[in-house]
Amino acid sequence: MSAIRLGDLELTSLFDGYFRLDGGAMFGVVPKPLWERRAPADDRNRIALAMRPLLVRGKQTMVIDAGAGNKMDAKSTDIYAIDRHRNIVHSLADAGLSVGDIEIALASHLHFDHAGGFTTRSVSGEIRPTFPNARYVVRDQEWADATHPHERNRASYLQDDFVPLETAGVLDLVSGDAEIMPGVRVRWTGGHARSHQVVMIESGGRTAVFTADMIPTTAHVDEPWIMGYDLYPMETLAFKRAFVREAIDREYLIFFEHDPKVAAGYIREKDGRKYVEPLA
Repeated sequence: MSAIRLGDLELTSLFDGYFRLDGGAMFGVVPKPLWERRAPADDRNRIALAMRPLLVRGKQTMVIDAGAGNKMDAKSTDIYAIDRHRNIVHSLADAGLSVGDIEIALASHLHFDHAGGFTTRSVSGEIRPTFPNARYVVRDQEWADATHPHERNRASYLQDDFVPLETAGVLDLVSGDAEIMPGVRVRWTGGHARSHQVVMIESGGRTAVFTADMIPTTAHVDEPWIMGYDLYPMETLAFKRAFVREAIDREYLIFFEHDPKVAAGYIREKDGRKYVEPLA
């Protein structure tokens, strides 16, 4: 997708490859005959997903999330069918940038498919920050949860993805719904994780929203279509119910982090049915 101008900001959907997750887990209580119409499953019941970080250029150059990165072992790569033949380094290059140009790396949350790319494993095996000149911004409660995982979320929080950031002295923890740079602020949603947040991007009288795992794909626009992965599904439902209405009424441009085909679009409603109008 080419860059989108939003007032004083320029937005570019990046790409860190494809992966697959269990379809039942991705759609929770929705029966398979319904969800498979929107997201066909493979012979292991997995559906195709993309990893789409967002590049924001304004007063500073920011990336929101960073995909899975390069640290997965062979077993995990097979389980999740990770395909990073084209990845965030390539899509940054397409935008005329390198990892050294990123000044802020913002986390929606710290699950491996969002924060794995915050660190990289060198040829020698050393794990270091992927963006050498960036400050990494994480919500303080999310940091606490990620560094003290429990049985339900341990598989999603891989310590090598983010603990090296603290060791390197490049970590900034923020509290509440803070403004990260002019025109960019975080907004708590809960639901998927206790401190999951979306990113509101506002400039020139327009609003774009990076919805992360609140609405990971266009198939999740319907309010009850909630992931089985969500720790607090009723929080997800409450936020989605209000947010989707808000997005329709105010014509927010939505960036879908995991949709395999649609990077961004507008949520519309016709005859009581909600759908996504992809950005041309």
